[in-house]
Parts: sequence; C-alpha cells; structure tokens
Amino acid sequence: MKKRALISVSDKTGIVDFARKLVGLGFDIISTGGTYKQLKENGLPIMKVSDVTGFPEIMNGRVKTLHPAIHSGILGDKNNPEHMEALKEHNITPIDLVVVNLYPFRKTIGSPNVTEAEVIEQIDIGGPTMVRAAAKNFHSVVIVVDQNDYDIVLQELKHAGEISMDMKRKLAKKAFQHTAEYDSYISNYFSTICGEELPSQISISLPLQQKLRYGENPHQEAAYYDEKPLITQLHGKELSFNNFQDIDAALKLIYDFQEIPTVAILKHCNPCGIGTANTLKEAYRKAFATDTQSPFGGIVISNRALDMDAALEINKIFTEIIITPEFPPEVLDRLMKKKNRRLITFERESLDSLINTYNVRSCMKGLLLQKEDIAQDNEENWQVVTDRKPTDIEMEKLRFAWKTVHHLKSNAIAICKEDRTIGLGMGQPSRIDATEIALSKAKKSGLSVKDCALGSDAFFPFRDSIDFIANEGITCVIQPGGSVRDDEVIQACDEHSITMIFTGVRHFKH
Repeated sequence: MKKRALISVSDKTGIVDFARKLVGLGFDIISTGGTYKQLKENGLPIMKVSDVTGFPEIMNGRVKTLHPAIHSGILGDKNNPEHMEALKEHNITPIDLVVVNLYPFRKTIGSPNVTEAEVIEQIDIGGPTMVRAAAKNFHSVVIVVDQNDYDIVLQELKHAGEISMDMKRKLAKKAFQHTAEYDSYISNYFSTICGEELPSQISISLPLQQKLRYGENPHQEAAYYDEKPLITQLHGKELSFNNFQDIDAALKLIYDFQEIPTVAILKHCNPCGIGTANTLKEAYRKAFATDTQSPFGGIVISNRALDMDAALEINKIFTEIIITPEFPPEVLDRLMKKKNRRLITFERESLDSLINTYNVRSCMKGLLLQKEDIAQDNEENWQVVTDRKPTDIEMEKLRFAWKTVHHLKSNAIAICKEDRTIGLGMGQPSRIDATEIALSKAKKSGLSVKDCALGSDAFFPFRDSIDFIANEGITCVIQPGGSVRDDEVIQACDEHSITMIFTGVRHFKH
C-alpha cells in the first residue's frame, strides 16, 4: 500500500518542493483549500480532502478535516490489530505523514486596527486537532509543523525508507510545543479583551533563543527564551546569563532618558553613573566621573548612535558591553579590535514594548508576576510639601534624581545635578546607610554634593537622613512620601530650608 501524506499549511514556504519530493518517494498526497490550490497549480497529483471524506468544505472552510475518514486515518495505531481491522472495515486508508502549521493568529493580533471578527477567524480548529492527533499517535504517524524539518524528514525517508523513532518523538514534541504556543497567544488575547489586569491563568510559550554557558554561577545551567529579542549582537563572545540581566537593566534605564544625548554605565544591574550633555563624549565623562573605579568591566549604554569621539573615550578602559542604537561602520571597526567585548544594538522604538509587559520571577516552585515599573510617573501628581518651593534649576535636578533612583536596587539614594549623577547608594538594609554610601561615593570621586538634589526610592522613615544631608549642602529632595512620620521629615526640611517633593509613587527594586 502506498503511503499517504496530509498537507495543510498556512505558511507555504518550501511546501511545493517538499510535496514534490514526497511524491517522488511514493507518497499519495491529500490536501485542503489554499494548499491544495498551490500544489495543484504546480502540477502535483493531489487529492482533495473532500474526495476522501465524501463531504465538501463548508462554512468558509471552518469545517473540512473534522471527519472520521481523516482522524481515524491519523489516529489508527498500526501496532494495534483492532485499530487496523476497524480501518479496513470502514474502508479508511491510514495516514502516515501529517504536515500542518497553523493560521497566523499572532500576526493578525499584531496588525493595527484589527477587528475582533478578523481575529476570531484566525483561531484554527482543524489544524490543531490534526497536529495533536498525529503527535499523540507518533509511533505510527510522522507529524511535521516546521518547514525547517522538511529536509531532515526527506533525508531519513530517502536513506532509510522511514523516520526513526527518535526523530518521531522529537517531531511530536515540537508539534505539542507548536499548539501550546498557539493556544497561549489565544488565551492571552482573550485575557486582554476581557480587561484582566492580571491574567487568571498564565500562559507562557517562548522559543529557545540560545543556550548559555552557565547561569549566575558556573555550576548553574541557563538559557534565554524570547519570541523576538530587542537586541542584536554584532561582536564579541556569547552573552552570559548575567550579561542578559545587565542589558535588560540598561535598556529600561535608557528608556527614561530619551530627550537629550545620554550615557549610562552599569555594573551588576545597578548604574555606576549617568550623564547627559550635548555630545555623547561629554555625557560619558559625566557618568564616568560619578565612580571612576566601578566602570571597569561594566556596561555602557547610549541613547544615540555612538560617534567616534565617544567611542574613543569609552575605549580608554575595558568595557565588557557597549549598547547603542547604532554603530557607524568606522566606530564598529575600531571597537571590534577588542575581541572579547560585546557590541550590542537596539531599536529605540522597540523599547516602547517594555511598557505594558509583565515582570515574571520564579518563587517557591511558582511564579510571581507584576507589571513592569516603567512609565508610571506623572509629574502633575507631584506635590511640594515644604514651605520653600523648588527653583527652576532645582526642578531639573529633582527630575534627574527621580529618574535615576528608579533604577537602583533598594534601599536606594541618588544624589544628582540637573545633568549627571554625583553619588549613588543602593541595596542597603536601611535608608540612612544608602544615604551615607551615596555621600561617601561622591566624596571618593572628588565631587561636591552642595546644591544637589537627592532622590529616594521610598519614604524616609525618620528625619535622620534629612539632618545628615543638610549638613552636606543638599538643597532639595524628592521621594514618594507615605511614612507615618512624614510630618517630622517635612519639619526637618523646613528647618534646613530644604525644598521637598512627594511623588506619590514608590520605586522599590528588590
């Protein structure tokens, strides 16, 4: 008996050549709709599914393969005599190979102004049913959902006359991954249109992008999964687990600094310094001056294409990763001279996709999920709570400090001018500790905190930090507010003629 293949694909890339070679290997082919039309137009001997079922496609193609003549042929276990007898009794030919990929649901929901009716028509029913049936019966049926597997299948058929059991298992695994991914997009779409801020069921299905050498430490296995990465690596060693985390922190930071040329230096997901200026070179110098020791082996990100002047300045010390929207050819050539340095580009427009995404972390065998803490601030809600109001230049300093402290690990303090960081303290068990570290960092770098702004990621529980910074000449403070001792903190500011703003938004970063 000749072998039979059922082909019904949405993505028809390579399908004509694949089908032609299957025919050459002795397969009969049955097909549906657009796939049938394309194969027929290319001169292939094809049967319609309706010729097998004896029933026409109806409801604009919604019903075509949902028929016992098709699914019995797919689900019949060739090692089960009762199954084979049932197929013979009902004159049903077994199907040996199923080639299916599903309607472009994800592409459709990503289209602008798409209607709900258009989306609904891209929910495939017959396709997933055939894929799951064939994958369940993988001992007897070969299931192919990825055109990248066409050549592998053809090679095994050509050289062995059949597909190995090991390959059948791998193809079945890929088939179930295909339907799981498809269903996750549908589930998430309905969560969105039903207005769920947090989904009642988390559906995550992402392809493996790359295996990593190891995780945070050499004894931990790790990999990166993503549908469409935001970055492109142009040069250097493979990115590590820690590199990915640093790059993520860098992209989220630079999202807050878009209007003026800005450079940030990071280490272990924390900024070492941030600077803005008319040129990237000067912006880098300001960022570097905040902490001249920590940037060695760190990460540098700019929000403009990296010019040669800035590149040469960065090149004075070893920088592990440089991230920028664009490397001009001459800059890229110069920076590629250091083989181990990673050079990364990103599209500034793509950073908008960070706003409405979720932050997901593993926790006690489960997951913690939250909306990303990006673009959550509204300056209209800021409240000056002290007797003295900020001057215009103080407002600029306060804005810079608030943007900066948002990206430091808690407890966090950022001491800033209007165009640069001066001292940063982060990751401390108490706010006074973070304040002391920020001040000591500034002094260690030879920078004056006089007339600077101070940003705090959460409220001050006591007035001690205010009394401390007043002696150093800091004139303005920005913080969320919300402490039971807010009145004491405000009183301390008034006593020292420090102006203070409550933002009403906290930026804890654990």
